[in-house]
Amino acid sequence: MRRILFLLTLLSTLLPGLANAWWQPDWAYRKPITIDAGPQGGALGGDAGRTPVLVRLHTGNFSFQGVSDSGADLRFVAGDDKTVLNHQIEQFDPLLGIALIWVDVPNVSAGAPQQIYMYYGNPKAPAGGNGQLTFDPNYTLVYHFAESGVPPRDTTAYGNHAQTPVIGIDGTVIGKGAQMGQQPLMLPASPSLATAAGSSFTFSAWVRPEQLGPQQAIFARRDGANELLIGLDQGVPFVEINGQRSAPGQPIQAGQWSHLAVKVDGQNAALYVGGRPTVSLAASLPALSSAPAVGGDVPDAATPLAAFTGAIDEVRLSKVARPDALILADAIAQGADSRLVVMGADEQQAGKSYFGFILSAMPVDAWVVVAVLGVLMVISWVIMIAKGRSYGAIARANADFMAHFRKAAGAPLDELASGNRVPQDIRQDSTLWRLYEVAIAEMRRRQERGYDLNAVSNATISAIRAAMDGVAVRESENMGKRMSWLSTTIEGAPYVGLLGTVLGIMLVFVVAAMAGAVDINSVAPGMAAALLCTAAGLAVAIPALFGYNWLASRSEAIGADMAVFIDEFSTRLAEEQGEGRQVRSLQRA
Repeated sequence: MRRILFLLTLLSTLLPGLANAWWQPDWAYRKPITIDAGPQGGALGGDAGRTPVLVRLHTGNFSFQGVSDSGADLRFVAGDDKTVLNHQIEQFDPLLGIALIWVDVPNVSAGAPQQIYMYYGNPKAPAGGNGQLTFDPNYTLVYHFAESGVPPRDTTAYGNHAQTPVIGIDGTVIGKGAQMGQQPLMLPASPSLATAAGSSFTFSAWVRPEQLGPQQAIFARRDGANELLIGLDQGVPFVEINGQRSAPGQPIQAGQWSHLAVKVDGQNAALYVGGRPTVSLAASLPALSSAPAVGGDVPDAATPLAAFTGAIDEVRLSKVARPDALILADAIAQGADSRLVVMGADEQQAGKSYFGFILSAMPVDAWVVVAVLGVLMVISWVIMIAKGRSYGAIARANADFMAHFRKAAGAPLDELASGNRVPQDIRQDSTLWRLYEVAIAEMRRRQERGYDLNAVSNATISAIRAAMDGVAVRESENMGKRMSWLSTTIEGAPYVGLLGTVLGIMLVFVVAAMAGAVDINSVAPGMAAALLCTAAGLAVAIPALFGYNWLASRSEAIGADMAVFIDEFSTRLAEEQGEGRQVRSLQRA
């Protein structure tokens, strides 16, 4: 008793905490997101600190059901389920099933994985994204290139919007990007972008060169004799400060996306490819206040570098030297194969089933398959119920008729056919009554033709038996009507469900490939929804199989009763024939 009281007390202390674990009751759903910078995840090798983490949503890891069409009801909450995190929506398209959202994670640590929650499902919630707070104040410029045909807009609080438009392209590393090659993208000469001599600086961007050429400028800034150049020389990245250029390092390939970053801290500049440091340059940052250029050199350069021919995406400038772990986190988390961000299964408020998420993840073709299976299930159940009731009524009526038939064993065979000795319900449902009725009709027809029923021949008995056998065959056929539908359902439903599963899995992999995510957490919800088609097919076929076997056994039992009754009736008819012949022989003697 003491142990029971202790457990009840423990539960009473835990249950309120569990009940309040949900951030706010107005949000119906949430998705756990794990940020793992350890060896099993991003393997950053250190703490990245405050990091804008990219959350990719697509139909492989998110159903886009129950969320606002604009994503206005999205909220990101820390693992304590109290602290709301800033986020910025770069793209949210439920029709295409793709969303790109930047989340301000206060501290990405390699020590242990941390969990945040994405809440959604509140139609009354106002828009909550705040891009100016998502990127910390040390970011002086961030271009997502989400616009098309207009100058890119800076999503930080500094408002360093571009001065020239770019050609927008789709299918880049992160949503949309910019096609470079015709003219450089000019940035403003704003005070927030100015650098003092010896100050810190970080540049990062995704680049995809179409062709490798000499001296291509990716970022250029010149102010008199001072200059900061970042570019490619036959595919080899370099950084050049006031005429000093870094040694050749790791090259990048044409037609492939690569993450480039340059960090200047005090007396050293380091160049990163794919988030990893490759070469360094012993040089400090000069004072620069002129307008920088991206994808080409500045217009007034004495010996300008060639324009960069290719695509560029996610350009960032910082007025601090970012940690190596943060640069690596950008390269890992922003790419298609992210190991830093792991999406969990969606959760619902208490009292709601996870099964609803599987249903919401089902594509249209899977719903068509489920609808077909639903029709098969309804028809099969209607047949099974109707047949079960019919067979039950027949079995009961046959049992009652046999009781009347055996009770009248000493009377003439046609006694039950006269008057209302057999109730009407038995006459309506009993197959044995119809056998008896046709046999008596055959006997009376022969009597009307002048045959002596007191001297029935073997030929007459065979004829009456044949008539009863014919009725038995027709009764068996009538009981077997629509049983073929059950057989078709048993054999066809699993194949229909398998067809839906195959189509669903094909769609899951295509969407995952288009979204650039192929981990198990991205494809698992869609595959579970696809497998639901097979489960639905089996759920239709298995009851139909059991029902078919049960009905077949009932039908065989009724058929056996009819066969036994034909034999019993024929035996009684033969016995009466024998008694009649014996009486006539004694009379002649």
